[in-house]
Parts: sequence; structure tokens; C-alpha cells
Amino acid sequence: MPRTVSWFSCGAASAVATKLSNPDIIAYCDTGAEHPDNERFLKDCEKWFGKKVTRLKSKKFKDTWDVWEKRRYIAGIKGAPCTSELKIKPRLEFQRPDDIHIFGYTEDSRDITRAEALQEHWPELTVEFPLIERGLTKAATIAMLYKAGIEPPLTYALGFPNANCLPCCKATSPAYWALVREHFPAQFNRMAKLSRELGARLARVNNERVFIDEVPSDQAITEPLMPDCDLLCSIAEQDM
Repeated sequence: MPRTVSWFSCGAASAVATKLSNPDIIAYCDTGAEHPDNERFLKDCEKWFGKKVTRLKSKKFKDTWDVWEKRRYIAGIKGAPCTSELKIKPRLEFQRPDDIHIFGYTEDSRDITRAEALQEHWPELTVEFPLIERGLTKAATIAMLYKAGIEPPLTYALGFPNANCLPCCKATSPAYWALVREHFPAQFNRMAKLSRELGARLARVNNERVFIDEVPSDQAITEPLMPDCDLLCSIAEQDM
């Protein structure tokens, strides 16, 4: 029988998608570079799911920094090697041809684009998007976690749009890098040094690529996403 595999990322959306789907397997690609509070969130979610999370790890690289420093490439027109090495390769090694894959893409426009791109690039996969099917936004999933008695990952409260690696090399927003600089100066300085060394202009200011240490000191930062549960959110909660 085919397995249903929910790809949990320690984010609010993937957590709610997992709870709604009740999959056979909950898989998590551990990048070794996320905020420590993600570990607390994962354990809270295991209790909520009533199932253990299967952790997948690269056999070659320890974390994102290990990938960037050994590959001598951070991000650019060739994509981000950390994604392929720490997330895609472990997934490909774990999955089976007949698996049904659950992804936590939301009704937000950016996520819809990502879901369409996934289907285009991986047409052989059988995929389900329970949040898009129910019209749920990321703000709705955060609200649903609070109502379930689960504190979302700390990064959301700090203003980050997700619970991804810190820092995320694929981010180009100057507001994102200003936020990293404010809350995680050690990681910011390390990335500023490495990106200069490798010639990676990761931020975009006035449509021009710049090094992250060129982001203006008075750059506004992103504000925390406020939880927002509407009628569709309430209906989905009944499914859980």
C-alpha cells in the first residue's frame, strides 16, 4: 500500500497540514541550522499529532554553513546548494515511488506559486496540499496553533515569516537581513564575511544586488505576522 508522507518543516503551516492529513509518516529534514526553539516546537507537535517525527539528515554535510563553505557557493543563479543537499537529497533517498506527499503550502499567493512549481518540476510525485484545498493562509495556521494550545516557533514572534534556517541564504529582502542583524548579530556577521569572501550579493536594495553588510543601518524590519482565523479556519479545525 502507498504511504502518506507529510513533510514537516517545524513551521506553522506544515504542522497544521500534518494534523489535518493524519499521515502514515511525518518526515522532517533536519538542516542543523534552525533556531533552538524549533526543537521545542517539534516535540509539542509530536504530542499533538500523536506520532513521532522521522528525522532525515544529510550523510555528507553537518549544516548550511558546512555546505556553503565546502561548496564555496551560497546562492545565486544556480540556486542554493543547502536546499539540494540538506532537504532534497534526504527526501529523495527516503521516498518511495508510490508515496503520497503532503506539503504545507498555504493559500497565500507566494505559496500557491511554489506549489505549482513543485508539481511542474516533480510531475512524477503524487502530492496533496490540504491548506490550499481549504483556503487556509499562513496567518490562519498560526491562529490554529494558538487555539490548539501550541506556541508557534519563536522566530514568528520576532518578525520572521517562517521557521527556516537562520539565516536563510535565499532571502533577498533588506528587511529580512536587517531583522537578522538585529536579533542574530553573530550569524549576520558570519554571513557578511562569508558572502564577501565568495562574492555573493544576497540582498536587493532599490532593485540592485548588494552585500548584506551594505543594507542601510536604518532599514525597517518586518513585523510579526498576526494570527487570523476566519470561517474557513474554523471549518478546518472541525476536521482536526
